[in-house]
Order: sequence, then C-alpha cells, then structure tokens
Amino acid sequence: MFAVVLLLLMPELREKSLVPWQVFTTTETKQQPLSYAKAVRLAGPAVVNIYSEDIQVNPTYGRQSRKVTLGSGVIMHNQGYILTNYHVVQSADLIVVVLQRGQELHAELIGYDVLTDLAVLKVQASNLPVIPQNNNLTSQVGDVVLAIGNPLNLGQTVTQGIVSATGQSGLSTSYLQFLQMDAAINEGNSGGALINSNGELVGINSRKFTQANPNLNIQGIFFAVPYQLAHKIMLKIIEHGRVIRGWLGVEANDSVASIKGFVIGAVTPKSPAMKAGLQSGDVVYQIGDIQVQNAKQGLDVVAESSPGSVLNFMVSRDNQKLILPVTIAEVKK
Repeated sequence: MFAVVLLLLMPELREKSLVPWQVFTTTETKQQPLSYAKAVRLAGPAVVNIYSEDIQVNPTYGRQSRKVTLGSGVIMHNQGYILTNYHVVQSADLIVVVLQRGQELHAELIGYDVLTDLAVLKVQASNLPVIPQNNNLTSQVGDVVLAIGNPLNLGQTVTQGIVSATGQSGLSTSYLQFLQMDAAINEGNSGGALINSNGELVGINSRKFTQANPNLNIQGIFFAVPYQLAHKIMLKIIEHGRVIRGWLGVEANDSVASIKGFVIGAVTPKSPAMKAGLQSGDVVYQIGDIQVQNAKQGLDVVAESSPGSVLNFMVSRDNQKLILPVTIAEVKK
C-alpha cells in the first residue's frame, strides 16, 4: 500500500525505474584527492636539464677526456635566459640544455655570481616555456613547496616539502640566509625550480646543508636562492655580465640600544669606512634618506649602491650625532 501511495505522489519513480528505497538512500560525493599536478604542469616545461662538459687533456698521452656535470635550470625569459647554479657550469667548455620536450640546445654562459652560486645562460630558440613568476611573492614558514629538477639524470622529478625558514632578498645575503626547506635535493637537482602550489617560482634550488663533521646524520635541510634575489642577480648579470656590489668594510651587529640601526664592530684597514672616519662602537641609524632598522638592512643598502657613490652615514657616537660621508668601493672578491 505504501509503495502505491509513493508512486501516486511521485510519478517520476515510474519513469526512472527507481525502487522506493533508493529515494531515502544518501549518495556520498567522493572528494577529489589533494594534488599538485596543476602546479607541476604549469612550471615543469620551463625546468630544463643541463649537461656541462669539461674537456680535460692528458699531458702525457695527449688524450682528451670529458667530465660531465649534471644539473637543472629554469627558463626565466622568452628571449632564452636561463638561471642555474654556478657550480653546475663552473669551468665548463660545453653546455647543453635539454628541454622537457626533448630538444637539445647549446647554451652560452652570460655571467655568474659566486656569492649566491647563480649563473645565467642564454640559448637561441623561440616559443620557449617560461616559468610562472610573481614579483609580489612573499614566502612564509610552512608554505608547501615543490622542487623540480633532474636528480641523478633520472629525468624530471618532483619532491615535496615545506619552507622551514625564509630567505633574504638583499645583495649582502650570505649562504645561510637563503630559503631553507625540506624538499629533497640530490645531485642533478641543483639549479632547478622551487615552486609553490600555484606553480609560481619560489626559488632556485641550490644544495643541501653540509658541515665538517661527516658523522652527523643530517636530514631535511636544503637551501634555495629566494626568487626576488635570484631575479635581481639575473638582471644585473644580463646588464653587466657580473654582479657589482658596494663595499663598506666593517663588521656589523644589530643595535641593542634605544637607537635602532647597527653597531660597527671591527673596521677593515684602508676600507671606505676607515677612510670616512667610522669607528668601532658607532651606531649607524640612517644611511642617506633610509632609516636603518638592523645590520642586514644597512649592509644591503651598501651592497646595492654603485661603487664610487657617496652615502651620508648618520651615526651616534658617545651620545653625539655625526654625519660622515662615505665613498663606497666595490666589494673585494
């Protein structure tokens, strides 16, 4: 009787050949699995394999042997500019770039920067895939990142991790201030792309953490050059063939006094700082029009100034305010 009443009230059941109890059955929609496939599809084609060959001549037998170094690179511009690590192409006599579509191209070394271990290559080709870039990108600790490269010549491989510590973007950046993450990097990954879940470039993969004691089993500490710094280095290399940094010649520490800025420690003899009269213990709180908050910022201002330029350093010395003009020199290699 119930079934008859149900058919009278809901005639569509007759048309769809449904049985009555199906009306009360809850259908669960399957949730799509979490995937970073879209990000890899966007960025992957712009990550290339790099094979650099160092032709070595045996003086005794006159034979030539080739030492091949594996690495990865990232296509940054459709005019053929590629970023990679300097140690991938160091001393190379021949550099071959292999696109993900299989095309092989000979690359020219435009220039390099030892401090950041970056090099810029150029290939002659058209319709090159360019990695997605976001100039306003700001990485945060905990961000999911993917490392794309060619580890151990296995072909393009993706590893996943998170940002463990954020990097710096100033030219005075040292190795330990790079972007730190736990996405695995192996031989051949160097110079590849570190991307976020949107496929945007976060950094250029550099290397894993190493130290003098080989007995310590260190895991999950890898470094990448932050995108903003890598992009800045690339533009300077394209323009000048190298990175020109300003040099002051001091050791600097963050100020712990009421005045924000940095405290000058040791002063290098014959340096721009010594010639200008800067002394150990001086607190630098302003450079030109820039209010200095810490040592890192202050050294970045100097590093990004052209050699020969004059910067007015405003310092506090023995409760006196001084203005000392400093002629910036080029950083010593």
